[in-house]
Amino acid sequence: MSKTPTSGHPQKLWGGRFAESTSALVERFSESVSFDARLYRQDIRGSQAHARMLAKIGVLSDADARAIVEGLEGILADIEAGRFQWKRELEDVHMNIEAELTARIGDAGKRLHTGRSRNDQVATDMRLYVRDVIDALIPLIDRVAEALLDLAEREADTVMPGFTHLQIAQPVTFGHHMLAWREQILRDKSRLLDCRKRMNVLPLGAAALAGTVYPIDRHFVAEQLGFDGVTENSLDAVSDRDYAIEFCAAASLILVHLSRWSEELILWATPLFGFVDLPDRFCTGSSIMPQKKNPDVPELVRGKAGRVIGNLTALLVLMKGQPLAYNRDNQEDKPPLFDTVDTVTICLEVYAEMIPHIVVNRDNCRAAAARGFSTATDLADYLVKKGLPFRDAHHAVGSAVAYAAQKNCDLAALTLDELKRFSPLIEADVYTYITLEGSLAARNHYGATAPAQVRAAIARARKRT
Repeated sequence: MSKTPTSGHPQKLWGGRFAESTSALVERFSESVSFDARLYRQDIRGSQAHARMLAKIGVLSDADARAIVEGLEGILADIEAGRFQWKRELEDVHMNIEAELTARIGDAGKRLHTGRSRNDQVATDMRLYVRDVIDALIPLIDRVAEALLDLAEREADTVMPGFTHLQIAQPVTFGHHMLAWREQILRDKSRLLDCRKRMNVLPLGAAALAGTVYPIDRHFVAEQLGFDGVTENSLDAVSDRDYAIEFCAAASLILVHLSRWSEELILWATPLFGFVDLPDRFCTGSSIMPQKKNPDVPELVRGKAGRVIGNLTALLVLMKGQPLAYNRDNQEDKPPLFDTVDTVTICLEVYAEMIPHIVVNRDNCRAAAARGFSTATDLADYLVKKGLPFRDAHHAVGSAVAYAAQKNCDLAALTLDELKRFSPLIEADVYTYITLEGSLAARNHYGATAPAQVRAAIARARKRT
């Protein structure tokens, strides 16, 4: 005797085995269409390719395949026009689209799912989605890299202090610093491209976990969808989420880099540094202090880095205890992935827009570089070139720094007689080495901070792009 249904929901597409309907509470708890509807484009593309393949091998008639492909086109148009009604009782994006397709074209729609499972279907959708996201992020990263290149060229001669331990270390150019940021974002681009290459294999055809009895042509589907090949193992194909984790790891590093840039901009924008001025449209004021100009955009990016790193952690914990093959836990892979996509995209967009409008206060940068004895190492190197062992030179310069600190002046402000107190090897030519320009010019080799090398690095970068 069948049990009385506990909800008034329509019969599920998979409901033949069940004597009662899913409870309303479980339905609300277990649905995913509220977030996985974002996969509709990928789901429709995958289904169209699957239908064409079924027709190719004779499992579907050409007429049914055409009806499916055209019906899905109509559904796509309705979704994008906002006319499609998503139904929670149909659980997910796949069932919503399949049910609507069947309602529109009849039995042909019921034949679409032949030879596949939602397990390999969602795995295909997810790979297509992550691939599409990477393809959209690469040009955005290129915009950021180009903006940094332009800013580096504009400030190739601008002297600023370089820091270690957030203490003034040695002079560098602002352009050199921007090229350092650019190296970070280019590594991020490389990681995304590596991720894309590894994930670009088709899981469709793995079915639930063991493959299918139909003589499917997986390579045909792979070619239709732009995959480089097909997965080798059906168990792995439906349960693998490495590519989502790898993408979120790459995105986390992007946000780590943007967060580090943000930290520097926040420091540089404060009057205590005064190195840069951020455009008003990227800042906000205070509700109580009229003088405030807060660098909210960098601060928000710095905060969002923690959010993306948290998403990566969530995915790692989600997968760590799962046996093969597919488990319903994997429904939870989408919210952290989607949030990561949205967050990294908007952060890159805002940096691409902001960087070209950063104003560098060159006088303040130079004045800061003149403090903190940033050319002390240059004086030590000068003495080494004169024949003094480096450790002795280090000690002599340390004593000179202590003396200059007592006088509250820079090394270059000491007279020649004062400098000779610390080593008789010091001669009048020392000032060529311990000025800011002299320090920069001396570091004139590949990858270093001399303005000539900054310009050479920019020229190489422009030739590569």
